[in-house]
Amino acid sequence: MSRIVYVNGEYVPEEEAKVSVFDRGFLFADGVYEVTSVLGGKLIDFAGHAARLHRSLGELDMQSPVTDDDLLTVHRTLVEKNGIEDGLVYLQITRGAADRDFAYPEGAAPTIVLFTQSKPGLADSPAAAKGIKVISIPDRRWGRRDIKTVQLLYPSMGKMMAKAAGADDAWMVEDGQVTEGTSNNAYIVKGNTIVTRHLGEEILHGITRAAVLRMAREAQMKVEERAFTVEEAQGADEAFITSASSFVMPVVEIDGAPLGDGTPGPVARRMREIYLDESRAAAV
Repeated sequence: MSRIVYVNGEYVPEEEAKVSVFDRGFLFADGVYEVTSVLGGKLIDFAGHAARLHRSLGELDMQSPVTDDDLLTVHRTLVEKNGIEDGLVYLQITRGAADRDFAYPEGAAPTIVLFTQSKPGLADSPAAAKGIKVISIPDRRWGRRDIKTVQLLYPSMGKMMAKAAGADDAWMVEDGQVTEGTSNNAYIVKGNTIVTRHLGEEILHGITRAAVLRMAREAQMKVEERAFTVEEAQGADEAFITSASSFVMPVVEIDGAPLGDGTPGPVARRMREIYLDESRAAAV
């Protein structure tokens, strides 16, 4: 049985879902996206993702074709129609279809697409129990990484670089300092202090990042928002990443150097537990 997806106001089987070849998301990567996790059939931090969606749209002078209430209804409807217990909902909005021109078209109707992915046992990932390995690569993306656009070619290349090196992911480095992972925010832990790069145009303002830092402070942990180097990370007690789909994921090796004893550290394990517990309780 095929999935039901949402395209421009209609719920259709995925085989019937179509977008114009003139869509600017296809021609220019002129669009934004969000990914909202689903646990137990409920949406995790939907309000945070909706708020960041508005920010991304605003930075690109785009309008949302739906209200937040309607967007929540679409998310819930897709979860129900596709029987998603654990998984995610992907949302993409582009500037719409128009004849190819670098200048923004006038009067183009935005394109909106949503679909689900089922990921049974999402919260019980085997990778979280053993931790992941990362490599460092140069950050060669465009400058406005704070806008969650669909131009993801270099992060995809980074994932493949990591795979070729026998690792799980890559941390990108600019001017000698770590920016973020290919699809996640990066952290190191020194004693009782969690260190992660400060917000700016250099990194995505992660929704999971904001939640985890708030929860860490509530748990009486010290948080430092500043840049750090790969060398500092290799000398840290532990490390982890966060994202909407991986939650809090321990990192046990950076560029071949194991962290601590090479197993997930207590801070990462505790923060994953806290995040999952609180997110499930607040899910909608």
